Amino acid sequence: MAAFRSARTTTLVLATALAALAATAAPAPAGAAPSAAPPAVTPRAETPALHDDAAGGNADADDPAIWRNAADPDRSLVIATAKQGGLRVYDLDAREVQALPAPAAPGPGHAPGRFNNVDLVHGLRLSSGRADLAVTSDRGGDRLRFHRIDRDRAGGPLTDVTDPAAPPVFSTSQQEIDEQRTAYGLATWTDKATGRAYALVSRRERTTLALLEILPGSGGTVGYRKVRTLDLPAAFRLPNGTSWSPCAEPGELPQVEGMVVDPDTGTLYAGQEDVGIWRLRADLTGAPKLIDKVREYGVPATYDEAAGKCVAGADPGYGGRRLKADVEGLTLVTEPGGDGYLLASSQGDDTFVAYDREISDGNEYEGGFRVTAASAVLDGSEECDGAAALAAPLGARYPKGLLVVQDGHDTPGDEVRPSTGFKFVGLGDVLDAVDD
Repeated sequence: MAAFRSARTTTLVLATALAALAATAAPAPAGAAPSAAPPAVTPRAETPALHDDAAGGNADADDPAIWRNAADPDRSLVIATAKQGGLRVYDLDAREVQALPAPAAPGPGHAPGRFNNVDLVHGLRLSSGRADLAVTSDRGGDRLRFHRIDRDRAGGPLTDVTDPAAPPVFSTSQQEIDEQRTAYGLATWTDKATGRAYALVSRRERTTLALLEILPGSGGTVGYRKVRTLDLPAAFRLPNGTSWSPCAEPGELPQVEGMVVDPDTGTLYAGQEDVGIWRLRADLTGAPKLIDKVREYGVPATYDEAAGKCVAGADPGYGGRRLKADVEGLTLVTEPGGDGYLLASSQGDDTFVAYDREISDGNEYEGGFRVTAASAVLDGSEECDGAAALAAPLGARYPKGLLVVQDGHDTPGDEVRPSTGFKFVGLGDVLDAVDD
Protein backbone atom coordinates (compact mmCIF):
# COMPACT_ATOMS: atom_id res chain seq x y z
CA MET A 1 0.00 0.00 0.00
CA ALA A 2 1.33 3.48 -0.80
CA ALA A 3 2.17 5.56 2.25
CA PHE A 4 0.41 8.61 0.82
CA ARG A 5 -2.60 8.08 -1.40
CA SER A 6 -3.38 10.75 -3.92
CA ALA A 7 -6.79 12.04 -2.97
CA ARG A 8 -8.95 15.08 -3.34
CA THR A 9 -8.53 17.25 -0.23
CA THR A 10 -11.63 19.02 1.00
CA THR A 11 -10.84 22.41 2.48
CA LEU A 12 -13.43 24.01 4.70
CA VAL A 13 -12.90 27.76 4.88
CA LEU A 14 -15.20 28.92 7.64
CA ALA A 15 -13.45 32.02 8.89
CA THR A 16 -16.16 34.54 8.14
CA ALA A 17 -19.02 32.51 9.58
CA LEU A 18 -17.04 31.43 12.60
CA ALA A 19 -15.90 34.96 13.39
CA ALA A 20 -19.50 36.07 13.56
CA LEU A 21 -20.36 32.98 15.61
CA ALA A 22 -17.59 33.75 18.12
CA ALA A 23 -18.90 37.27 18.56
CA THR A 24 -22.33 36.01 19.58
CA ALA A 25 -21.16 32.91 21.44
CA ALA A 26 -22.48 32.17 24.89
CA PRO A 27 -20.52 33.56 27.82
CA ALA A 28 -17.58 31.63 29.24
CA PRO A 29 -18.53 28.30 30.83
CA ALA A 30 -20.55 28.63 34.02
CA GLY A 31 -18.92 28.37 37.42
CA ALA A 32 -17.34 30.50 40.04
CA ALA A 33 -14.51 32.81 39.02
CA PRO A 34 -11.07 31.49 39.91
CA SER A 35 -9.55 32.55 43.20
CA ALA A 36 -6.64 34.98 43.22
CA ALA A 37 -4.34 32.18 44.33
CA PRO A 38 -5.30 28.77 42.92
CA PRO A 39 -4.26 25.76 45.01
CA ALA A 40 -0.72 24.53 44.56
CA VAL A 41 0.53 21.05 43.75
CA THR A 42 4.17 20.03 43.83
CA PRO A 43 6.09 17.75 41.46
CA ARG A 44 7.55 14.45 42.59
CA ALA A 45 10.32 14.33 39.97
CA GLU A 46 11.87 16.36 37.16
CA THR A 47 13.83 15.47 34.04
CA PRO A 48 17.42 16.60 33.49
CA ALA A 49 17.55 20.16 32.21
CA LEU A 50 17.70 20.74 28.45
CA HIS A 51 19.63 23.64 26.96
CA ASP A 52 18.77 25.39 23.71
CA ASP A 53 22.36 26.13 22.70
CA ALA A 54 25.11 24.45 20.68
CA ALA A 55 26.58 22.72 23.74
CA GLY A 56 23.15 21.33 24.60
CA GLY A 57 22.34 20.17 21.09
CA ASN A 58 19.80 22.99 20.63
CA ALA A 59 17.38 21.03 22.83
CA ASP A 60 14.28 22.84 24.05
CA ALA A 61 11.60 20.92 26.00
CA ASP A 62 8.11 21.29 24.56
CA ASP A 63 5.48 18.54 24.69
CA PRO A 64 5.14 15.15 26.49
CA ALA A 65 3.11 11.95 26.05
CA ILE A 66 2.69 9.11 28.57
CA TRP A 67 2.94 5.51 27.39
CA ARG A 68 1.59 2.92 29.85
CA ASN A 69 3.24 -0.48 29.92
CA ALA A 70 0.19 -2.65 30.48
CA ALA A 71 2.30 -5.68 31.39
CA ASP A 72 4.37 -3.78 33.96
CA PRO A 73 3.03 -0.28 34.74
CA ASP A 74 6.11 0.55 36.84
CA ARG A 75 8.09 0.41 33.58
CA SER A 76 5.94 2.92 31.73
CA LEU A 77 7.56 5.75 29.77
CA VAL A 78 7.26 9.46 29.09
CA ILE A 79 8.11 10.45 25.51
CA ALA A 80 8.81 14.14 24.97
CA THR A 81 9.88 16.55 22.25
CA ALA A 82 13.01 18.70 22.47
CA LYS A 83 12.50 20.64 19.22
CA GLN A 84 15.79 20.69 17.27
CA GLY A 85 17.14 18.34 19.95
CA GLY A 86 14.77 15.59 18.75
CA LEU A 87 12.98 13.24 21.18
CA ARG A 88 13.71 12.27 24.77
CA VAL A 89 12.38 9.17 26.54
CA TYR A 90 12.18 9.04 30.36
CA ASP A 91 11.26 6.40 32.92
CA LEU A 92 8.87 7.17 35.80
CA ASP A 93 11.78 8.42 37.91
CA ALA A 94 12.29 11.08 35.20
CA ARG A 95 15.61 9.55 34.19
CA GLU A 96 16.53 9.70 30.51
CA VAL A 97 16.58 6.27 28.87
CA GLN A 98 16.88 7.31 25.22
CA ALA A 99 17.62 10.39 23.12
CA LEU A 100 16.86 10.45 19.39
CA PRO A 101 18.05 13.26 17.13
CA ALA A 102 15.77 15.17 14.78
CA PRO A 103 16.50 14.65 11.07
CA ALA A 104 19.38 16.66 9.64
CA ALA A 105 18.70 19.45 7.16
CA PRO A 106 18.23 18.05 3.63
CA GLY A 107 20.94 20.37 2.33
CA PRO A 108 22.92 23.56 2.97
CA GLY A 109 20.74 26.50 3.94
CA HIS A 110 17.64 24.35 4.56
CA ALA A 111 15.76 23.95 7.84
CA PRO A 112 16.78 21.00 10.04
CA GLY A 113 14.24 18.76 11.73
CA ARG A 114 12.49 20.25 14.76
CA PHE A 115 10.14 18.05 16.80
CA ASN A 116 7.30 20.14 18.19
CA ASN A 117 4.44 18.01 19.57
CA VAL A 118 3.98 14.30 20.28
CA ASP A 119 1.04 11.95 20.86
CA LEU A 120 0.45 8.19 20.81
CA VAL A 121 -1.44 5.64 18.71
CA HIS A 122 -2.10 2.25 20.30
CA GLY A 123 -2.24 -1.09 18.50
CA LEU A 124 -1.92 0.15 14.92
CA ARG A 125 -1.86 -2.78 12.49
CA LEU A 126 1.40 -2.61 10.51
CA SER A 127 2.76 -5.04 7.93
CA SER A 128 5.10 -6.28 10.68
CA GLY A 129 2.31 -6.70 13.28
CA ARG A 130 0.41 -4.49 15.70
CA ALA A 131 2.38 -1.76 17.43
CA ASP A 132 2.09 1.28 19.67
CA LEU A 133 3.49 4.40 18.01
CA ALA A 134 4.77 7.79 19.08
CA VAL A 135 3.63 10.33 16.47
CA THR A 136 5.55 13.60 16.25
CA SER A 137 5.09 16.81 14.29
CA ASP A 138 8.40 17.74 12.65
CA ARG A 139 8.06 21.48 12.29
CA GLY A 140 11.46 21.76 10.59
CA GLY A 141 10.58 19.33 7.81
CA ASP A 142 6.78 19.86 7.71
CA ARG A 143 6.16 16.15 8.19
CA LEU A 144 4.92 13.64 10.70
CA ARG A 145 7.44 11.20 12.16
CA PHE A 146 6.55 7.79 13.59
CA HIS A 147 8.45 5.77 16.19
CA ARG A 148 7.51 2.24 17.18
CA ILE A 149 7.51 1.64 20.95
CA ASP A 150 9.13 -1.50 22.32
CA ARG A 151 10.05 -1.15 26.00
CA ASP A 152 12.59 -3.99 25.97
CA ARG A 153 14.33 -3.34 22.66
CA ALA A 154 18.10 -3.25 22.89
CA GLY A 155 19.32 0.27 22.20
CA GLY A 156 16.17 1.97 23.45
CA PRO A 157 12.40 1.67 23.24
CA LEU A 158 11.83 3.86 20.15
CA THR A 159 12.55 2.89 16.55
CA ASP A 160 11.91 5.28 13.65
CA VAL A 161 9.44 3.65 11.23
CA THR A 162 8.52 6.74 9.18
CA ASP A 163 7.89 5.96 5.53
CA PRO A 164 10.72 7.63 3.57
CA ALA A 165 8.13 8.84 1.05
CA ALA A 166 6.09 10.73 3.67
CA PRO A 167 5.26 14.11 2.05
CA PRO A 168 5.09 17.59 3.57
CA VAL A 169 1.85 18.24 5.46
CA PHE A 170 1.24 21.81 4.27
CA SER A 171 4.12 22.93 2.04
CA THR A 172 4.54 22.41 -1.70
CA SER A 173 8.31 22.94 -1.95
CA GLN A 174 11.48 22.98 0.12
CA GLN A 175 11.52 26.76 -0.18
CA GLU A 176 8.08 26.89 1.43
CA ILE A 177 9.21 24.46 4.14
CA ASP A 178 12.14 26.75 4.93
CA GLU A 179 9.68 29.57 5.62
CA GLN A 180 8.54 27.39 8.56
CA ARG A 181 4.77 27.78 8.24
CA THR A 182 4.72 24.07 8.84
CA ALA A 183 3.28 21.23 10.94
CA TYR A 184 3.04 22.48 14.53
CA GLY A 185 0.51 21.25 17.09
CA LEU A 186 -0.66 17.63 17.01
CA ALA A 187 -3.25 15.27 18.50
CA THR A 188 -4.06 11.68 17.53
CA TRP A 189 -7.50 10.09 17.26
CA THR A 190 -8.73 6.57 16.59
CA ASP A 191 -12.29 6.59 15.24
CA LYS A 192 -14.24 4.02 17.28
CA ALA A 193 -16.73 3.48 14.47
CA THR A 194 -14.14 2.50 11.84
CA GLY A 195 -10.97 1.70 13.79
CA ARG A 196 -9.01 4.08 11.57
CA ALA A 197 -6.24 6.16 13.15
CA TYR A 198 -5.77 9.86 12.45
CA ALA A 199 -3.60 12.81 13.38
CA LEU A 200 -4.93 16.35 13.72
CA VAL A 201 -2.18 18.82 12.86
CA SER A 202 -2.10 22.61 13.08
CA ARG A 203 -0.02 24.98 10.96
CA ARG A 204 2.48 27.40 12.48
CA GLU A 205 1.51 31.10 12.12
CA ARG A 206 -1.72 30.12 10.38
CA THR A 207 -5.19 29.11 11.57
CA THR A 208 -5.32 25.90 9.51
CA LEU A 209 -6.00 22.45 10.97
CA ALA A 210 -5.45 19.29 8.90
CA LEU A 211 -6.90 15.80 9.35
CA LEU A 212 -4.42 13.10 8.28
CA GLU A 213 -5.21 9.39 8.14
CA ILE A 214 -2.31 7.30 9.46
CA LEU A 215 -1.54 4.41 7.11
CA PRO A 216 0.70 1.34 7.26
CA GLY A 217 3.33 1.10 4.54
CA SER A 218 5.65 -1.65 3.38
CA GLY A 219 8.29 -3.17 5.64
CA GLY A 220 6.62 -2.01 8.85
CA THR A 221 6.78 1.67 7.92
CA VAL A 222 4.04 4.25 8.54
CA GLY A 223 2.79 7.13 6.39
CA TYR A 224 -0.34 9.25 6.01
CA ARG A 225 -2.78 10.87 3.63
CA LYS A 226 -4.54 14.20 3.99
CA VAL A 227 -8.32 13.93 4.37
CA ARG A 228 -9.42 17.54 4.79
CA THR A 229 -8.48 20.88 6.30
CA LEU A 230 -10.34 23.57 8.20
CA ASP A 231 -9.45 27.22 8.82
CA LEU A 232 -10.38 28.78 12.15
CA PRO A 233 -11.05 32.54 12.24
CA ALA A 234 -8.27 35.09 12.23
CA ALA A 235 -10.60 38.05 12.92
CA PHE A 236 -13.58 38.40 15.25
CA ARG A 237 -16.55 40.76 15.41
CA LEU A 238 -16.92 42.19 18.91
CA PRO A 239 -20.20 43.09 20.65
CA ASN A 240 -19.54 46.79 19.97
CA GLY A 241 -19.57 46.09 16.22
CA THR A 242 -15.84 46.42 15.63
CA SER A 243 -13.53 43.78 14.19
CA TRP A 244 -10.63 42.48 16.28
CA SER A 245 -7.61 40.33 15.54
CA PRO A 246 -4.93 39.30 18.03
CA CYS A 247 -1.78 41.37 17.69
CA ALA A 248 1.16 39.59 16.04
CA GLU A 249 4.20 40.24 13.93
CA PRO A 250 3.34 41.28 10.35
CA GLY A 251 2.07 38.35 8.29
CA GLU A 252 1.36 36.07 11.25
CA LEU A 253 -2.14 34.77 12.02
CA PRO A 254 -3.36 33.45 15.40
CA GLN A 255 -2.05 29.88 15.45
CA VAL A 256 -3.17 26.73 17.26
CA GLU A 257 -0.75 24.49 19.14
CA GLY A 258 -2.27 22.66 22.10
CA MET A 259 -4.81 20.05 20.97
CA VAL A 260 -6.39 16.89 22.37
CA VAL A 261 -9.17 14.53 21.20
CA ASP A 262 -11.72 12.99 23.57
CA PRO A 263 -11.65 9.35 22.43
CA ASP A 264 -15.17 8.57 23.64
CA THR A 265 -16.95 11.34 21.75
CA GLY A 266 -14.57 12.08 18.86
CA THR A 267 -14.36 15.69 20.02
CA LEU A 268 -11.31 17.84 19.31
CA TYR A 269 -10.30 20.63 21.67
CA ALA A 270 -7.92 23.13 20.06
CA GLY A 271 -6.18 26.01 21.79
CA GLN A 272 -5.84 29.07 19.55
CA GLU A 273 -3.08 30.67 21.57
CA ASP A 274 -4.23 34.32 21.66
CA VAL A 275 -7.95 33.62 21.31
CA GLY A 276 -9.20 30.71 23.44
CA ILE A 277 -10.28 27.06 23.33
CA TRP A 278 -12.35 25.67 20.46
CA ARG A 279 -14.49 22.53 20.59
CA LEU A 280 -15.21 20.78 17.29
CA ARG A 281 -15.67 17.38 15.70
CA ALA A 282 -12.38 15.54 15.28
CA ASP A 283 -13.25 14.78 11.65
CA LEU A 284 -13.23 18.57 11.03
CA THR A 285 -16.85 18.72 9.94
CA GLY A 286 -19.54 20.91 11.47
CA ALA A 287 -19.17 24.28 13.17
CA PRO A 288 -16.54 24.78 15.90
CA LYS A 289 -17.60 26.45 19.16
CA LEU A 290 -15.40 28.76 21.23
CA ILE A 291 -15.91 27.42 24.77
CA ASP A 292 -13.64 29.89 26.60
CA LYS A 293 -11.60 32.96 25.70
CA VAL A 294 -8.31 34.33 26.92
CA ARG A 295 -8.52 37.46 29.07
CA GLU A 296 -6.87 39.47 26.29
CA TYR A 297 -9.63 38.64 23.78
CA GLY A 298 -10.85 41.90 22.20
CA VAL A 299 -8.05 44.08 23.60
CA PRO A 300 -6.82 46.43 20.84
CA ALA A 301 -3.07 46.29 20.25
CA THR A 302 -0.55 47.23 17.59
CA TYR A 303 2.83 45.74 16.85
CA ASP A 304 5.75 48.08 17.57
CA GLU A 305 8.49 47.18 15.10
CA ALA A 306 11.19 49.09 16.97
CA ALA A 307 10.37 47.50 20.32
CA GLY A 308 9.63 44.09 18.79
CA LYS A 309 6.42 43.66 20.79
CA CYS A 310 2.71 44.44 20.85
CA VAL A 311 1.49 47.57 22.61
CA ALA A 312 -2.01 47.11 24.05
CA GLY A 313 -4.77 49.65 24.54
CA ALA A 314 -7.61 49.70 27.06
CA ASP A 315 -9.39 46.43 27.80
CA PRO A 316 -13.03 46.61 26.63
CA GLY A 317 -13.95 43.64 28.83
CA TYR A 318 -14.86 41.04 26.20
CA GLY A 319 -12.34 38.40 27.26
CA GLY A 320 -12.61 35.41 29.55
CA ARG A 321 -11.70 35.27 33.23
CA ARG A 322 -9.51 32.20 33.54
CA LEU A 323 -7.01 31.92 30.68
CA LYS A 324 -4.16 34.37 30.27
CA ALA A 325 -2.57 34.14 26.84
CA ASP A 326 -1.11 32.02 25.57
CA VAL A 327 -3.49 29.09 26.03
CA GLU A 328 -1.17 26.12 25.59
CA GLY A 329 -0.92 22.39 26.35
CA LEU A 330 -4.35 20.76 26.40
CA THR A 331 -4.82 17.31 27.89
CA LEU A 332 -7.68 15.12 29.13
CA VAL A 333 -8.28 13.30 32.38
CA THR A 334 -10.66 10.57 31.25
CA GLU A 335 -12.78 8.69 33.78
CA PRO A 336 -15.52 6.08 33.25
CA GLY A 337 -18.96 7.29 32.23
CA GLY A 338 -17.65 10.42 30.53
CA ASP A 339 -16.45 11.99 33.76
CA GLY A 340 -13.13 13.75 33.93
CA TYR A 341 -11.53 17.03 32.97
CA LEU A 342 -10.07 19.02 30.13
CA LEU A 343 -6.90 20.67 31.45
CA ALA A 344 -5.35 23.73 29.80
CA SER A 345 -2.12 25.57 30.46
CA SER A 346 -2.72 29.29 31.08
CA GLN A 347 0.80 30.22 30.10
CA GLY A 348 0.56 33.92 30.84
CA ASP A 349 0.08 33.45 34.59
CA ASP A 350 1.70 30.02 35.11
CA THR A 351 -1.54 28.27 36.09
CA PHE A 352 -3.66 25.39 34.81
CA VAL A 353 -7.42 25.51 34.26
CA ALA A 354 -9.78 22.52 34.55
CA TYR A 355 -13.07 22.21 32.64
CA ASP A 356 -15.72 19.51 32.88
CA ARG A 357 -15.20 16.92 30.16
CA GLU A 358 -18.95 16.49 29.61
CA ILE A 359 -20.20 18.42 26.58
CA SER A 360 -23.78 18.26 27.86
CA ASP A 361 -22.68 20.42 30.78
CA GLY A 362 -21.09 22.94 28.46
CA ASN A 363 -17.54 22.12 29.57
CA GLU A 364 -18.10 24.00 32.80
CA TYR A 365 -15.18 25.54 34.63
CA GLU A 366 -14.25 23.28 37.56
CA GLY A 367 -11.20 24.90 39.11
CA GLY A 368 -7.52 25.49 38.66
CA PHE A 369 -4.12 24.87 40.16
CA ARG A 370 -0.48 25.84 39.97
CA VAL A 371 2.59 23.59 39.93
CA THR A 372 5.00 25.08 42.48
CA ALA A 373 8.42 24.18 43.84
CA ALA A 374 8.69 21.09 46.03
CA SER A 375 12.13 22.07 47.32
CA ALA A 376 15.09 24.31 46.64
CA VAL A 377 16.22 21.94 43.87
CA LEU A 378 12.85 20.70 42.56
CA ASP A 379 11.11 23.77 41.18
CA GLY A 380 7.66 24.18 39.68
CA SER A 381 6.42 24.92 36.15
CA GLU A 382 6.51 28.35 34.50
CA GLU A 383 5.28 29.32 31.02
CA CYS A 384 4.17 25.74 30.39
CA ASP A 385 3.99 24.74 26.72
CA GLY A 386 2.88 21.10 26.73
CA ALA A 387 1.13 18.78 29.18
CA ALA A 388 -0.06 15.16 29.27
CA ALA A 389 -2.27 13.38 31.80
CA LEU A 390 -3.01 9.68 32.19
CA ALA A 391 -5.71 8.58 34.65
CA ALA A 392 -4.52 5.00 35.07
CA PRO A 393 -2.40 3.26 37.73
CA LEU A 394 1.31 3.56 36.99
CA GLY A 395 2.75 1.30 39.64
CA ALA A 396 3.98 2.30 43.08
CA ARG A 397 5.09 5.80 42.10
CA TYR A 398 1.80 7.01 40.62
CA PRO A 399 -1.05 4.71 41.70
CA LYS A 400 -3.69 7.30 40.72
CA GLY A 401 -2.07 8.35 37.45
CA LEU A 402 0.38 10.99 36.27
CA LEU A 403 0.45 14.54 34.95
CA VAL A 404 3.59 15.64 33.08
CA VAL A 405 4.03 19.36 32.38
CA GLN A 406 6.69 21.28 30.53
CA ASP A 407 8.68 23.82 32.53
CA GLY A 408 9.73 26.81 30.44
CA HIS A 409 12.15 28.13 33.07
CA ASP A 410 13.86 25.24 34.77
CA THR A 411 15.88 26.18 37.86
CA PRO A 412 18.74 26.85 37.97
CA GLY A 413 18.82 28.78 34.71
CA ASP A 414 19.69 32.20 33.35
CA GLU A 415 19.40 34.37 30.27
CA VAL A 416 22.82 33.24 29.05
CA ARG A 417 21.91 29.53 29.08
CA PRO A 418 18.15 29.10 29.44
CA SER A 419 16.99 25.75 30.80
CA THR A 420 13.78 23.81 30.17
CA GLY A 421 12.49 20.40 31.23
CA PHE A 422 9.48 18.41 32.41
CA LYS A 423 7.89 17.98 35.84
CA PHE A 424 6.11 14.80 36.99
CA VAL A 425 3.08 15.41 39.22
CA GLY A 426 0.85 12.81 40.88
CA LEU A 427 -2.54 13.02 39.20
CA GLY A 428 -4.25 12.28 42.51
CA ASP A 429 -2.75 15.50 43.90
CA VAL A 430 -4.10 17.43 40.91
CA LEU A 431 -7.62 16.01 41.27
CA ASP A 432 -7.62 16.81 44.98
CA ALA A 433 -6.67 20.41 44.18
CA VAL A 434 -9.34 20.79 41.49
CA ASP A 435 -12.04 19.22 43.68
CA ASP A 436 -11.32 21.50 46.67
